[in-house]
Amino acid sequence: MATRREFLTTGVGVAAALSSASGTAVATESNDATVGKGQPQNAELKDRRPGFRLHCLGCGYPPPSGSGNSTRHGSAFLLEVGTEFLLVDCGPATTYKLARMGLAVKRVERVFLTHHHFDHNVDLPCLALVRWDLCRGAEPPLKVYGPPPTRTFVEQLFGEKGAFFPDWNSRVTHPVSIRIFQKRGGVPPRPALAVKARDVEPGQIEKTDSWTATAARVHHVEPTLASLAYRFDTAQASIVFAGDCGDCPELRALAQGAETLVAPCVLVGSAKHPSYLDGIVMGTDEVGAIAKASGVRRVILTHNGGANSPGRKRPYLDAVREVFSGEVLFPDELTTIDLLDGPHREEKHRSSAVGREQTGAVK
Repeated sequence: MATRREFLTTGVGVAAALSSASGTAVATESNDATVGKGQPQNAELKDRRPGFRLHCLGCGYPPPSGSGNSTRHGSAFLLEVGTEFLLVDCGPATTYKLARMGLAVKRVERVFLTHHHFDHNVDLPCLALVRWDLCRGAEPPLKVYGPPPTRTFVEQLFGEKGAFFPDWNSRVTHPVSIRIFQKRGGVPPRPALAVKARDVEPGQIEKTDSWTATAARVHHVEPTLASLAYRFDTAQASIVFAGDCGDCPELRALAQGAETLVAPCVLVGSAKHPSYLDGIVMGTDEVGAIAKASGVRRVILTHNGGANSPGRKRPYLDAVREVFSGEVLFPDELTTIDLLDGPHREEKHRSSAVGREQTGAVK
């Protein structure tokens, strides 16, 4: 079984496994499509202590469910790696939920889309435009990674013939918009919206001084849509986002030796019953088996619209724990998990006001 350190130092274990399962290809800059003009990199805020945290923004189904402080809607997770914000999926109200948690949208520089169902991507236009509208012109372009047709998707949103071109084009030309830009510290001419999109294939897709991102092709609703799972490795820990998929060899290979697995869990029992869900989504049987086989330390259950209370969560937690001896979490939206801590308390502690200091323990 490959460990996280072996994964980081060799870069071979998961690549070989993925290659045997689905074919390996490394995304290159030639796969990039840029909308607008990129701006020089500037120094980002350095006011948060280094860490490795997961902010749970969207943990539900396509339609909203629950009520009051126990609602779920769509899929979105913000991974905080030191001072960097990496967004995995951008489902309904992601931008609003970031604000609810006191997390600055301007600090999101990369978005990783698992697939192109609307509950995973519908808020990308809002996030990209709000981020750009708040910037002063020196910030780097937003980078968006995802399976095909990510480049086409972004071009159809923001390109010269895109749905939102009239909006941002007006904001770079109208005197009132330029004046507001100046009041925020910008210097005219106002730069165009800049979003760089990449169609991702399995393999290592990005490497920085702080983290490495690897993608695997997983099974969900092929051939109508391609789906990816992502793994992020740092010097401290690693995490895998299964996205929305069924049990498959590619996911098991990607998760080998990781500390944390974020997995969709739509029912108690096996997704083989009913049979039409087999290989499309996962139940507690599949999640527990993958977590045990891959050797992860922690599994986080998500993509569930019905478990909006402690009583409704309990059967899911108990079922996974029958198979998997590690930590099992079923977080509410607007909660934060410190991935370097654990075990986490099984008590409710949600954000009741804007500001990340209000978030912490999960259930």
